[in-house]
Amino acid sequence: MSLPDQREHARHRLDDVIHAPVRFSIVAALAKVDNAEFAAVRDAIEVSDSVLSKQSQALEQAGYVAIKKGYVGKRPRTWLKLTPAGRRAFDAHLAALREIAGGA
Repeated sequence: MSLPDQREHARHRLDDVIHAPVRFSIVAALAKVDNAEFAAVRDAIEVSDSVLSKQSQALEQAGYVAIKKGYVGKRPRTWLKLTPAGRRAFDAHLAALREIAGGA
């Protein structure tokens, strides 16, 4: 077996904010849509309200997710949206995962 060239291993390009399983699931779900209602994301990734709230706030602090609160009729609603920075970070994270999985 020969050693790879001296490039940095792809694991160094994994995003620590996105890498956590729940946060990765949130970002992956949001990458497929323009925005999503909190309850839809919660159900899609199978977590509790409190877990989704905490993890989406961490993503918001990193600048990866925008959280918008409003009303539908008289009912409060929360929507989540992947920001452009979040989309770039997710794409880069996926590229690093694919490189690792490909054996590079």
